[in-house]
Amino acid sequence: RSRSRRRRRRRRRRRRRRRRRRRRRRRRRRRTQHCSNAAGLEEDKRDAKREDDGHSIKGNLARPLEECIELHVVDLDKGCSLVVELMDKLRDIFGQDFSNYFYPVPQQAIGVGSAFEGWSPHAQDVVYRVLVPLSPPPGHAFHLELDAAGMLQRNSRVRVELLCTCRGEQLREDMLCFLHHSEEELRRKQDPSLLQTLCTGSYLDVEKTVQWFYRFVRAARLLLPASCHWHLMLQPCSRSCKFQLSKDTESFTVEVIFGVQQGDTDIFVGSQPAEVGTPSTTWRETYAVAEAKFFRHVSGQAPQDSWHCKCLQLLSCFPMGGGFSSYALKTVVMHLLSTRLMDILKYLRCSLETKQLHHFVVGNEKFPKEIKLPSGLRLAQPPNLFQPLASSPDAHTKVVQEYIRLLHRLKQVLICGH
Repeated sequence: RSRSRRRRRRRRRRRRRRRRRRRRRRRRRRRTQHCSNAAGLEEDKRDAKREDDGHSIKGNLARPLEECIELHVVDLDKGCSLVVELMDKLRDIFGQDFSNYFYPVPQQAIGVGSAFEGWSPHAQDVVYRVLVPLSPPPGHAFHLELDAAGMLQRNSRVRVELLCTCRGEQLREDMLCFLHHSEEELRRKQDPSLLQTLCTGSYLDVEKTVQWFYRFVRAARLLLPASCHWHLMLQPCSRSCKFQLSKDTESFTVEVIFGVQQGDTDIFVGSQPAEVGTPSTTWRETYAVAEAKFFRHVSGQAPQDSWHCKCLQLLSCFPMGGGFSSYALKTVVMHLLSTRLMDILKYLRCSLETKQLHHFVVGNEKFPKEIKLPSGLRLAQPPNLFQPLASSPDAHTKVVQEYIRLLHRLKQVLICGH
């Protein structure tokens, strides 16, 4: 019996020792876990601080973007449709009532620029920009004279040549040949040639062309159908035709740029605004049509909920200085259109660090083959949009500061909602 009691005491002591060991192990595990959690929390805080520009934005992107973008992409559709319809009506009126004059013949307008691409840098002041290709009137031909390659936007002149119309099928039965009829007969029986109206010397004049289109719009608006009777207010501009359309509470700003196509490509020389002192016979090469087609090309392949236009809308709505423009942001987005907002910001930061941002159309071998470019343009040396930063440390410092402010404003909008 005494041995039995001793065995029971030994078992109780062993159980107590096991319980104490288990308690000590639990306490050690809790202390280790607490330290690990604390260390992990501190590490997480450090990671969050290091990656604040990325992690917090990625994790909270969807809701704030929907709430904070002032102008949703769909809101642009109505204005785009209205402007295209108006330009089609004006073109019809030209064909019916103004085609007997020897003026450039407007072709179907092409929507270009941010509004037709699905975004706008100015949410409350959208400009609907269209490019109207011009073809020569009967008895005339256009010849482009481009300057040397290598510039971001090459300058060009559009030389106007008179053609013999004595033979071959005539578009107008009563048309006289500008080359082989006497000046007196031409003066009595036929309107002046394009060389006598909108040209300076032998070259199509941008400013004269714009003024002629202003006069045409003033006359044509009286012939528009009743459904198109918007109040139209012309806004003076020397190299493009701007006007305001308003009816009831709606208002749209339209800018018409004229262009002459390079062969059968999607590259034009256009009348878009240029530097002060640019001769009125200078037409600047524009890639606006190719870029607009690229956005449509991507939209046709991107998922329905693609954010590329909304990201560009958000980034471009912040006021910036003159260091980099909304076109620079658009160029970055085009380079990274299949990626996310943070990748866009990282690409922009890398471009600022290296002071290099290559043009998207020129020298881009991966540009979609469906969009026609002049031969050699894909293999050309791409111009650097940030070249001025490489030659001016002060300009580079200013742009970097603008980039930091952009990040700060972006975080403020995404976190605080304003």
